[in-house]
Amino acid sequence: MSIATSARTLSPQFLLRVSIIVALVTIALKTLAWWVTQSVGLLSDAMESLVNLASAAFGLLMVTIARRPADADHPYGHTKAEYFSSGFEGLCIFLAAAGILWAAVQRLFHPQPLEAVGMGLALSVVSSVLNGVLAWVMLQSGRQHRSIALEGDARHLITDVWTSVGVIVGVALVAATGWQWLDPAVAIGVALNILREGVALMWKSSQGLMDEALEPEVLDEITRTLETFKHPTIRFDHISSRRSGQRRFVDLHMHMPASWTLGRAAAVRASVEQALMSAVPGLRATIQLLPTNVETHSADEEDLI
Repeated sequence: MSIATSARTLSPQFLLRVSIIVALVTIALKTLAWWVTQSVGLLSDAMESLVNLASAAFGLLMVTIARRPADADHPYGHTKAEYFSSGFEGLCIFLAAAGILWAAVQRLFHPQPLEAVGMGLALSVVSSVLNGVLAWVMLQSGRQHRSIALEGDARHLITDVWTSVGVIVGVALVAATGWQWLDPAVAIGVALNILREGVALMWKSSQGLMDEALEPEVLDEITRTLETFKHPTIRFDHISSRRSGQRRFVDLHMHMPASWTLGRAAAVRASVEQALMSAVPGLRATIQLLPTNVETHSADEEDLI
């Protein structure tokens, strides 16, 4: 079994627990790096790791809630809970960016020399390697499980790694050139970069909560599956879809001859539903049966198959 395959089999809950532990370790390493160097750039890197910790903890809570089965109050399940994780992470990023900008501007007007740069950079490199490995594993698993919470945390960790690389280069340049203004300038760049990421996460979360349609490639797979059932006496129309965390939903009308018995029509519908759910993992298909010459509302040409 390959490493990538092994990564994809790990559960989101397990990886988010690991993410919490790694976040605590990297916070300790990056805080120590800031302490020995007094670099505001390394301080900004440590503050972003605090966002990682908060996001992983909240993400674990939301993933746990999302796994709850449907009940009387939530007949469609709790899968949308994962979108709150992305929104919360975006909010944390905004707060961290504000703190970084405040510290960086203060240092920009009151520069001071850096100390023990070598030790600080070594600590930052170790923490970046930890985040990079974890992000890769989480991204593989997040795609396999279609977990927006896990994938969002993984992408934030990837951004954190690139942020750390930028900070390391900036601090090294300060040590090499003596240009102390580079340190707060790098911190400001970090803040602006994570703000951009925060906006992207908030947007993705809002789209999920607003019942965004399925991905184009998934809709194409649904279309291809329905094409296999096309017949002069059978047609499909009024197809609508939505995403809800890991769950996918599609609703459509299936028209067939009015002369068919209910048993025959139900058997064909069951075959179509099974084919759709086999073709698209995590899909819940709802098909309304209608006689060939009956329409519930005017048909739109673009949703006919």
